[in-house]
Amino acid sequence: MSSSPDVTSLNIQTMSRSRHRSALRSAPNLLTLLRICLTPLLVGAVLEHRYALAFALFAIAACTDAMDGLLARWLRQRTLLGQYLDPAADKLLLSSLFVVLTMQGLLDPRVTVIVFGRDLGMSLAAWIVYRLVNVRDFRPTRLGKANSFSQVISIGMILLSQIDSKPWIILGRQTALEATVFFTVVSGFHYAWVVSERIGTAAEEKQ
Repeated sequence: MSSSPDVTSLNIQTMSRSRHRSALRSAPNLLTLLRICLTPLLVGAVLEHRYALAFALFAIAACTDAMDGLLARWLRQRTLLGQYLDPAADKLLLSSLFVVLTMQGLLDPRVTVIVFGRDLGMSLAAWIVYRLVNVRDFRPTRLGKANSFSQVISIGMILLSQIDSKPWIILGRQTALEATVFFTVVSGFHYAWVVSERIGTAAEEKQ
């Protein structure tokens, strides 16, 4: 005896909700959620000039960023939710800190403009490619990963320089910021090249 459409639909919805809950509760995604929860605490600590606390929270957030990817591979818990949630958490954390550090006068506004300009351009390019050729798989390149790493180091060094002003810290801060600008510009141009290649390939396949 076959199941009725209503019962079948209910079973599918129940299974879908169960998969979503299971994905959300996986160890890598829980670490990503922790990073999201730490973001407002970090922003508040910077606004209150509690830089030692901000540095400690940022170090924890950076560790969760490193660990969630490793756990996803080791435990074989890679999920579609995690593929979207992890970069979103990174962007929320880094973008919030770039803005608040600029507001506090601790970061050159030009650096923030370059970083946000690149991110805005990438988002626009991704939308254009999706609309034209229905491609949405834009995995981070090595240059993109290097750019994210340099941003993390830059923010960490800025916070550390508010705790201690040793020469190596000041030098490290300046070097990290210069690396951030370099990788932001280079990775932005590389991303534009990748987008143009994908559009060209899709156009050739249609001919």
